[in-house]
Amino acid sequence: MIAFIIRRLLQSLLVMLTVAFIAFSLFNFVGDPINNMVGQEATEAEREYMRQLLGLDQPFYIQFAKFIGNVLQGDFGQSFRLGQPVVNVLADRVPATLELVFVAAVMALVIGVPMGVYTGLRRYAVSSKFMLTISLIGVSLPTFVIGILLILVFSVLPDDPILPSFGRGETVYIGWDTNLLSWDGLKSLIMPSITLCLFQLTLVMRLVRAEMLEVLRTDYIKFARARGLSNRAVHFGHALKNTLMPVITITGLQVGQLIAFAIITETVFQWPGMGLLFLQAIQFVDIPVMATYLLLVALVFVVINLIVDMTYYFVDPRLRTEGKGGGH
Repeated sequence: MIAFIIRRLLQSLLVMLTVAFIAFSLFNFVGDPINNMVGQEATEAEREYMRQLLGLDQPFYIQFAKFIGNVLQGDFGQSFRLGQPVVNVLADRVPATLELVFVAAVMALVIGVPMGVYTGLRRYAVSSKFMLTISLIGVSLPTFVIGILLILVFSVLPDDPILPSFGRGETVYIGWDTNLLSWDGLKSLIMPSITLCLFQLTLVMRLVRAEMLEVLRTDYIKFARARGLSNRAVHFGHALKNTLMPVITITGLQVGQLIAFAIITETVFQWPGMGLLFLQAIQFVDIPVMATYLLLVALVFVVINLIVDMTYYFVDPRLRTEGKGGGH
């Protein structure tokens, strides 16, 4: 087991280094941040001084090595645009994004699982076909189109807007700013969370439906029916339990994608989270912020995958057998 954990940790470290290298390489071709910092009136001497001050006059490999060394010490550099430590800038934005992702993930599970079970058990019903059709339409529309349509329906067309079209609204400070403890904040959270969760909800619904149909064909379900168990006991006591295992796995992996997809949602609704900060950093060529954001997203994926791998190690005896047998 220890060898398994060490191997996964080394693989995760390699992934993080690769992401950092690619991100740092690409961002050097985005543009020159000095142009945005000093303006067109600055002299060449002022530009060169600023470039030396930020270390941008050094070769790429030296800049990258210094960045990795500072990251290992918990120092992610200074934001070129805001002039503040990147850690402080992200700390102000992380709660907004995590709150949005949390609500979207909960909505996808709470709505998607019952819909998947219903469409799996009543696959020939008109209502099931209607749900599947609506889900296809929802998953086919781009995220920004869904957001704009929601803003149009709930904020623009009504004489008195039903829901706010941008921002977080009123927040309550509990060590961090949260929307969940104020009515105005909850109203501001509704449309962005629906926009973000719609694709995940459709994925969960279709996965649950497919798994449910597959499980209902298995022999142990036939034996359960032969024992005279009720449909409720068969469907929810036997079939649903086996259906939810892959759903939980996929949902955990989708959390990282929700954080990545939040960029578009936060832009449409001007939600002050990490995604909006990342786009603003691209416009200003704020390399430390961009690199740190991608490292953070990569870290979320790596941690979730590591947890899933560890879970499989304990659940699947074949992995433990391979480990004891030296991988043969």
